[in-house]
Amino acid sequence: MSEVSRTGRPPAPRRSMWPLYAAGFTTAFGAHGIAANLGGFSGDAVTSLLVLGGLLALYDGAEVVLKPLFGSLADKIGAKPVLLGGLISFAAASALYAIADSPGWLWAARLGQGAAASAFSPSASALVVRLNPAAKLGSYGFHKSIGYTLGPLLGGVLVWAGGLRLLFTVMAVLAAAVALWATFAVPAVPPLPKERQTLADLARRLTDRSFLAPTAALVGAAAALSVGVGFLPVSGAAAGLGTVATGAAVSALAACAAVVQPYAGSALDSGRLTTRTGLAAGLAITAVGLLCAMLPGVTGVLAAAVLIGVGTGLITPLGFTALATSTPEERMGQTMGSAELGRELGDAGGPLLVAAVAATTALTYGFAVLAAFLAIGPLLALALRGRTTPATR
Repeated sequence: MSEVSRTGRPPAPRRSMWPLYAAGFTTAFGAHGIAANLGGFSGDAVTSLLVLGGLLALYDGAEVVLKPLFGSLADKIGAKPVLLGGLISFAAASALYAIADSPGWLWAARLGQGAAASAFSPSASALVVRLNPAAKLGSYGFHKSIGYTLGPLLGGVLVWAGGLRLLFTVMAVLAAAVALWATFAVPAVPPLPKERQTLADLARRLTDRSFLAPTAALVGAAAALSVGVGFLPVSGAAAGLGTVATGAAVSALAACAAVVQPYAGSALDSGRLTTRTGLAAGLAITAVGLLCAMLPGVTGVLAAAVLIGVGTGLITPLGFTALATSTPEERMGQTMGSAELGRELGDAGGPLLVAAVAATTALTYGFAVLAAFLAIGPLLALALRGRTTPATR
């Protein structure tokens, strides 16, 4: 018997899913393709660890503010218009720096890219669920991880060949191409009718443990991932490693996350792993990886990259699957937008926290402080006693 989506229609053909996966790749490449190359190739714009932390946080800071708003908009007018608008805006913001080429416009372009990504990223994930619920969100996350993996290496090659302007030009072309592809390949999905919701209803739903527990883990994973991408190259450079070696380490981090994600989703589906156990294990592995970043030399950098990648790769599909399982379909865009908000808080807050600690002490202490947050805060939330919900199956 063929599967039927919760909208009552047959699942969309696979060709309709590929542009959505490409959108996930685009936001990941846009975030990490530049982040991994700022410290080594932008001496005119990055003058201290605090400035580096600020630039790393800027892209995600815009998403912190706007993702829930665009998620709600997708619930009202449909996710496809928000997806296309975000991709077109991302292309325009990327072209801005490609044309202007100055440190001030770099900040403006990153802000614009973050704002645009806040529109098309949650819309793409919501469309994956609407069009084909059988297509696991782990597949969407896997293609984002490919962007995280190729971003540092491809970004480094592009910057070496033509500077940041070439990298931003490629991003503009990529986003425009995905928007054109999605226009013709992704079917329009009308918003679902839903009951009137009060602010009290929203607060009650977003403070429920079925939302908070996986989101807390996603926040921690995002913070560690952002710190690993942005600051492991700094540690590598301090240990005498070249840009190729540090770029390879960052790509190893993302590659480990990409490889682990589908296995984690499969283990959850088969019942060999529960959400609670998997998220707790992922947080513990990630915290150990951050502690390894305190070790000197190439050993510390590589061990940190591998463990952070494995830990975050375990957390991501489990967290999003838990959210999708516990969310009514008509609220999917809003819930995914709110969850992405949490991730962006981690993406933005992690580098700022580590940079602030490093500015007053040393970078190794910044890694230690973030590891402590991962080991204490989210694990306490996950350990709260209570009856198992469908989201924690």
